[in-house]
Amino acid sequence: MRRSFIALALCFIASTALASEEGLRFEVVVPASLDDVWNAWTTVDGVKSFFAGGANIDLRPDGAYEIYFDPSAEAGHRGADDMRVLLVQPKSALAFTWNAPGKFPEARKQRTHVMVRFHALSAKETKIVLTHDGFGEGADWDAVRAYFAKAWGEVVLPRLVARFQTAAAP
Repeated sequence: MRRSFIALALCFIASTALASEEGLRFEVVVPASLDDVWNAWTTVDGVKSFFAGGANIDLRPDGAYEIYFDPSAEAGHRGADDMRVLLVQPKSALAFTWNAPGKFPEARKQRTHVMVRFHALSAKETKIVLTHDGFGEGADWDAVRAYFAKAWGEVVLPRLVARFQTAAAP
């Protein structure tokens, strides 16, 4: 009995690994201090400065990490409602759950994972490494993965860089 349980557990782990193997990874250098970049991701004012129009952040494991792209919409339709903090390592790493946009209703019912790692390169430069994984398999999930490749790589991270370039400009 114990062997079949172990075999079943290993099959589950293997299938989970296959579903999430095609995660996304981005690196960007932000022209700001580690403290400023950390605050941009971990405070409501910081999120509003580059990411979205509103947020609810309770910076502790299992605390809220809700990002509101439409803060005036009803609950459940504001954006990343009901997301949770998974990991907080101050000024080093932040991980949270994430969901797909409403146009992917089946995928939206599930959660993926985002990890943001922070690396001070100098007093005025911080490297961000963002990974997003936990995607399922199939055409809908391929579309969700493509959506987030564009969202993180062409929208969110460039806005983060621009936010600090603007602040640093004379």
